[in-house]
Amino acid sequence: MGHSQKDKEKTHAAIVEIAAQKMRESGTEGPGVAEIMKAAGLTHGGFYKHFDSRDDLVAEAVEAAIAQGEAGYKSATEGAADPLAAFVDWYLSPAHRDQPGTGCAVVALGADAARADERVRAVYRGQVERYIAQMEELLGGKGEDGRRRAIAAVSEMVGALLIARAVGDEDLSEEVLSAARTGVAAGSSA
Repeated sequence: MGHSQKDKEKTHAAIVEIAAQKMRESGTEGPGVAEIMKAAGLTHGGFYKHFDSRDDLVAEAVEAAIAQGEAGYKSATEGAADPLAAFVDWYLSPAHRDQPGTGCAVVALGADAARADERVRAVYRGQVERYIAQMEELLGGKGEDGRRRAIAAVSEMVGALLIARAVGDEDLSEEVLSAARTGVAAGSSA
């Protein structure tokens, strides 16, 4: 008996979700189709019922990872008395550092995006632009100086999270996160 279109869409979404998580954990080249399909409880052969190519899956997974990161930002700032502090504290937290599979795709996929096709680069670029616009709003600055401060703050946060994940030393990692939290807060008053 065949599957309904709704079942196919649900399965497709599950594959993309798993791929998004695995790619944030190990990069776009890391997880193979067989590994992703197995994690979804499916066979490798079923892949082509959902995607024309692995590149299509990568693009959809990056889109999903970016959207999930956007949801994290909104959740962190919604209803906060100080949205800037709430965002910075969430983004530069040990919990975010320790969960790359569900964390910021801008950090997790940056090196991969630089080598990816235009579809992935456009999605990545779009998220970076949204982060800059959000930070510009949070910092309360407009114009060229406001954008410059926002770019600096986003760069500091993304770089700090990347370094904090990579150093392999709990104390240094926390020191990096803490210094960046302080740096972004200081930049907000500049």
